[in-house]
Amino acid sequence: MTMSEGWAAIGKGLVAGFVATVVISILMILKNAMGLIPQFDLVGVVAQISGMQGNRLGGWVLHFLIGTVAWGILFVWLIPLLPGASRWVKGVSFGILAWVLMMISVAPAAGMGVFAASVGISVAIWTLILHLVFGAVLGATFGALMGSATVARASPADVGRFENR
Repeated sequence: MTMSEGWAAIGKGLVAGFVATVVISILMILKNAMGLIPQFDLVGVVAQISGMQGNRLGGWVLHFLIGTVAWGILFVWLIPLLPGASRWVKGVSFGILAWVLMMISVAPAAGMGVFAASVGISVAIWTLILHLVFGAVLGATFGALMGSATVARASPADVGRFENR
C-alpha cells in the first residue's frame, strides 16, 4: 500500500466516524424525546467539561468532532491491533475501549465519578450501548468503504507496516 492509499484509509475512517456519530446522535435524540435516563445528557457533559456550560451547539460540534475526527482516525490507526476477525467486530472492540476511556476520564471530569457511579448504573449501561452501536457502525462503514483494501498498522507515514485486514 502506498502512502496515498494510507491517507485514503484515514479519509474513509473520517467518513465512517461521521456516519457512526450521526447514528448515535439519532439514538441520543430519541432517548431524550422519550425521557429516558434524564440525569444524563452526553452533549451537555461534553459542553460542561470543555468549559462551555449550557452551550448546546458547542457541545454538539465537539461531539461530532470527537466522533468523526478523533475516533475515526484513531480507529484506522488501531484496527490491526484490535481483537476480532472482521472490521465491524474490531469496531465493537474499539467502542468498548472508547467507553472505558470515557468512564474513567470524562465521567469523573463531569462530576459523575468513575463509571458514572454517582448517578447510577443506567448511565454506564446507556453509554456502553451507545459505544457498542458507534463501534459496530464505525467498523462496518469503514469495512464497506475499504472493501478488501489494506489499512495502516500505525499511520499513513509508516508505509512499511501495512497489512491486509
